[in-house]
Amino acid sequence: MTRSVPAFKLRPPTQPPHLLPRPRLSRRLDAVTEPVVVVRAPAGAGKTVLLAEWSRDLAAREECAWLSLDTYDNVPGRLWNGILGALRQVRPGLPESADGAAWTLAAWLEEVLPDLVTGLDGGSPLTLVLDGLESITDAEALHSMGAFLARLPRGLRVVLSTRHTPGTPLPALRARGMVAELDQHDLRFTLDEARQVVTGLLGTDCPEPTLGAVYEATEGWAAGLCVMGRALRRSGAEPGAADLARARQEVAEYLTTEVLDRLTTEQRDFLLRTSVLDVLRTGPCRALTGERAGVLLRELARTVHLLVPVASDTPAYRRHRALTSLLSDILGSETPDAATRLHEAAASWYSRQGETTEAVRHFLLAGDGDAAVAVVLGDWEEAIAAGRGADVTGWLGLLPSRAVAADARLCVVAAMAGLAEGAPDTGRLWLDVARLRQSGRQPVGTGGTVSGASAVAQTVASCLRGEVLAADRLGEAAVAGTPPLTYWHALACTARGTALLWSRRYAEAEELLAEATRDAYAAGHGLALVRALGSRALCALLSGRCERARTLSDEAVREAEVSGLQGHFVAAPAHLARAGVLLEDGAVDGAARSLAAAEAALARFAPTGSEPHVRTLYHLVRARLESARHDTQAARNSRAEAERAAKACVFPETLMDLMPETAGHEPAEPAAAGPEDLSLGERRVLRALCGPLTLREIAAELHVSHNTVKTQVRSIFRKLGAHTRSGAVARARECGVL
Repeated sequence: MTRSVPAFKLRPPTQPPHLLPRPRLSRRLDAVTEPVVVVRAPAGAGKTVLLAEWSRDLAAREECAWLSLDTYDNVPGRLWNGILGALRQVRPGLPESADGAAWTLAAWLEEVLPDLVTGLDGGSPLTLVLDGLESITDAEALHSMGAFLARLPRGLRVVLSTRHTPGTPLPALRARGMVAELDQHDLRFTLDEARQVVTGLLGTDCPEPTLGAVYEATEGWAAGLCVMGRALRRSGAEPGAADLARARQEVAEYLTTEVLDRLTTEQRDFLLRTSVLDVLRTGPCRALTGERAGVLLRELARTVHLLVPVASDTPAYRRHRALTSLLSDILGSETPDAATRLHEAAASWYSRQGETTEAVRHFLLAGDGDAAVAVVLGDWEEAIAAGRGADVTGWLGLLPSRAVAADARLCVVAAMAGLAEGAPDTGRLWLDVARLRQSGRQPVGTGGTVSGASAVAQTVASCLRGEVLAADRLGEAAVAGTPPLTYWHALACTARGTALLWSRRYAEAEELLAEATRDAYAAGHGLALVRALGSRALCALLSGRCERARTLSDEAVREAEVSGLQGHFVAAPAHLARAGVLLEDGAVDGAARSLAAAEAALARFAPTGSEPHVRTLYHLVRARLESARHDTQAARNSRAEAERAAKACVFPETLMDLMPETAGHEPAEPAAAGPEDLSLGERRVLRALCGPLTLREIAAELHVSHNTVKTQVRSIFRKLGAHTRSGAVARARECGVL
């Protein structure tokens, strides 16, 4: 016999007096065309209030049935007795359901469900709201509900309100495009909505600092806003810090009864032990709670929607702020030393995984500063080699500033991190502090000491600042003082070799840079390798060996891509060398792309005061690119930028002979080739034409092919308007090119 359903379960509950209409959410519900709507959010998120308001408005336009579910309905017969009772409120002719012991799943699927679907099919639109679906956990009840949702007749829409993420058949229906969903993010109150709620509860405008504190604590969670608002109302017109603390405590009490007390002992223990983690992932959770961590995390993510998904390669969650505060308080009160042990366990796990930031943070929270320092000293080299100087700076920033300044090793690490980001002044400041510690023999890095590493870092800093003479002088001692096949030796050779490059000592520069390439390969140091190869490519380009520059720049760019350093400032020389080679080939578009890559690398990392020679070269190559595009004004602007940048260079003539000499000799027609369009290689061939060498001998002298020289000579004749070797030389002198 069918039992009657209590009347209060068949109508939306009475709305609270502080109800805030949510028109933006009501419009979303009105716009839904899918037959199944799932509103899932944690306790107190405002699901019932929203659906009650919406269903009352909907009932004025179409048929709408409501059923409030509770644990009494967690029996199949009672569940369907309630659902059919709700539907018969608007469709009296629907079949009845067997109740109690007479109910069987087979009978339901074979007899009642077909009649129900037939009775509902083809009528006017009807919406059924089932509020509190999380109360239904019985397997047969859920199976029958899934069968019903999978066979919904035309015109029927079912809205499910739940604290838990439903299972079968929701994934299948979602895949078929039959489900619309609103979650805790959608139901979260905006700041303006929160202001209206709190103002309504206080009866007056809420001070902005107080509102900000309330919103931060609740994250727009409806129940939290209401609980804190009522608590503050009892405090008077000017709530203070103590009033906010009491309001937060009342939120904690709500969470205790509505969330924690509904969990199993295992689930509660899991949440408590993992409360020391900012982000919940299976790995660290397993280190703190055991092998069932993955299962428990999935269960809680489905049932406790105060766990908020975060972007990650693997499933990961963060807790709502109010829940975090509550769990921390409980953990500290129940087992005072548990937090320390848990932080130590978490730090050890993160350290093994190479997640240095979290390892350092947890060691510090456990009170083990020495372990935190050890982690930084163990991991910084790999990070610098990969161009992640900012990460190392971040690790050091977690340590007490006095601890860093008191340890010469950490000062060197801080200096190297600054240099890896292209900030030589920052590096020098830390090297000055390291010098004061007088700990030169302390080991730092692989095969290095504080004094040796400081010498290398000083050389690199001078190189980045464009102090060529200092980099040459310091680099000579640094190269001699570092063992071969180490990255310290690679860095020293790269810095001094670059200084020799800007001094036009190309043969010596190439020798040192080749040694740096070898040692960087041996040490697996991507940063030093990309810089050494790029500097070698520039050395070849500036000395007129275009084919060698092409090979080296391609290799440098390839290594930068493999190491993830294509956007780092150390890759700028490689991009510039490639741009220069491509301009020699007449590949203007390719040169423009390489030049853009160089510009992006310099802009992203290196401060304006560093790399003056590279910046000058960038503007010169830009000027040549604009000349190739026949944009006279843009070329002139780039030449002016190059002149300004060259003022910071020790030997500007190394680069300025790349600049077309156009003063007083601007062509009448911008599109016509002229002396100012001579490329670097053509200028070197032109100088060689002044002597007695044959074209084949010039090719051998410049380390290029005979055909390349012949091609360049033809281009020189065309641009200078000459037909003979002597005529080209005379015309070049007349134009000021020679």
